[in-house]
Amino acid sequence: MFSISVNEKGTVVLTGRLDAAQVDRAREIFSGLDDSAVVDFQDLDYISSAGLGILLATQQRLKKGGKAIKLVHMNRMVRDVFKIARFDLIFEIE
Repeated sequence: MFSISVNEKGTVVLTGRLDAAQVDRAREIFSGLDDSAVVDFQDLDYISSAGLGILLATQQRLKKGGKAIKLVHMNRMVRDVFKIARFDLIFEIE
């Protein structure tokens, strides 16, 4: 199961498994971002290359306007995926 929402603080909250089957739902939220944002990974168990692609496309689009997304509360497995893909060099990860 996967869910994505924006909380009252404007933080994008991810829950469950972000894989190819869920990319369209994630794209809807991320394509609507037009300012810097925080993405909370606390309850995200898994991210596939399709999920990484959505985040990368969003980061690249926002950077053109001097904005960015910051990723917070990653579990070790998800953080390792970002390190292996070298996405830790692209995103601010807290």
